[in-house]
Amino acid sequence: MQAWYVDDTIVVMEKPAGLLAVPGRGEDKRASLSEHVRERWPDALVVHRLDMPTSGLMLFARGAAAQRCLSMAFEARRIAKRYVAVVHGLVAGDRGEIDAPLAVDWPNRPRQCIDRAHGRPSLTRWRVLARDEAAQRTRLALEPVTGRAHQLRVHLLSIGHAIVGDALYGHGDGAPDATSPRLMLHASRLAFAHPHDGHAVEFESPPPF
Repeated sequence: MQAWYVDDTIVVMEKPAGLLAVPGRGEDKRASLSEHVRERWPDALVVHRLDMPTSGLMLFARGAAAQRCLSMAFEARRIAKRYVAVVHGLVAGDRGEIDAPLAVDWPNRPRQCIDRAHGRPSLTRWRVLARDEAAQRTRLALEPVTGRAHQLRVHLLSIGHAIVGDALYGHGDGAPDATSPRLMLHASRLAFAHPHDGHAVEFESPPPF
């Protein structure tokens, strides 16, 4: 794996689908992007994560000061993120928002669910990029205003347009979606103020699907 960008303060990598962002529990889950990055840059620290089946840009901070700066920027929503997804069905309208609170689905962990009584506020903005009538699929640009676990997957499922290839959520019927060998979700853009001097930086990665 090659770095997308590296300097004295940050490292930007492109995580492949199927690789953990950080190590999981057990020796069989040690392989991860963060471990790979730290082998090359021992001062690199995690500031955000991507789901294992999601590909795309992931940002690391070099040193504790940069990590604090970037973690605060994520928390304050000063880091712009964009994803590209392919979903089942032809989405009506050209753009919109999904405002639905999310919580852990405790009996079915690690799944998340919409919980309007106890869930955390969660907002996703979407825009249609293309519709494929023959395949009955839609390509979307997604902006997660909040950063909840599995937010994009659950939000799109909630409006009847599950992401193609979702082995965890499928179409919401408990059966994994085997129509694609991978989850069709890619973190395609990061834009933020550089923690060293505040100048604006932007990174883009075209989706591999």
